[in-house]
Amino acid sequence: MTNSGEAHSSVWSAIGWDGDKSLTSARLHFDRMRRHSRRLGIDFPDDFSEQVSSLLGAVSVPEDRNDDPSQDPYLMVIRLTSEGVISATGAVNRKWPLRPLSGISISAPTWEGDIRGTKHGDYGPYKEARLIAEDNGGDIGLLFENGCLIDGDRCAPLLLDSDGVAYHSPHHDGALDSVTLHVIKPYLEESGIPVRPARLTLGMIERSSEMIVCGSGMGIKALGTIDGRKIGKPHGPLFSISQEAWSKRVVSSKFLEAN
Repeated sequence: MTNSGEAHSSVWSAIGWDGDKSLTSARLHFDRMRRHSRRLGIDFPDDFSEQVSSLLGAVSVPEDRNDDPSQDPYLMVIRLTSEGVISATGAVNRKWPLRPLSGISISAPTWEGDIRGTKHGDYGPYKEARLIAEDNGGDIGLLFENGCLIDGDRCAPLLLDSDGVAYHSPHHDGALDSVTLHVIKPYLEESGIPVRPARLTLGMIERSSEMIVCGSGMGIKALGTIDGRKIGKPHGPLFSISQEAWSKRVVSSKFLEAN
């Protein structure tokens, strides 16, 4: 069990940023932070959006701009501490390759009770998973628990099963409630691909038609292999529809109205 005390120290989210005063899907991120702060026992201020807006003008813009149109130029890390301090920090949004990504399976970190599935203050194990994956020649770490895929080190996995349904790991099993998945889900379902929570077993993964990973920084990326084993056929309909949906994401400086 990892450090639950540190987990309760803050709640945060990494949000796509244009380098000025506009954030991507800001309201969805803030709503998730509100839900997670409640679970972590952190008071969430009523004027949170206004406070964040007042901070943006003073945030330093990173030197490296991401010019990939399928990703946002930068990231903004918004954090609320248990003492009520709100901070906003600009970060580089790394550019991802166009090829299908390779995943490395790693044991998922575990936290007790309501900590699971939140963006909390003890996110070190996710960073460690990322480094382990990269040290083993992978692009991303995929976190498994009891033979089931729970989450990615910085992304949410989504697979297209042979029954034509797209499945993601349930939030109650420890998966983060992905903002990116929330954005693309209506478009997938309008296109005839139902999206449902399910335990992502090794059997489901092996028979899947296609897998993608999605996140606020990376956008939508095809997953080609896990531990060197080929997974489905990358860049199929799940990828193309999801990427088209992500291109319609809302980028706005009006946080109270933005989705």
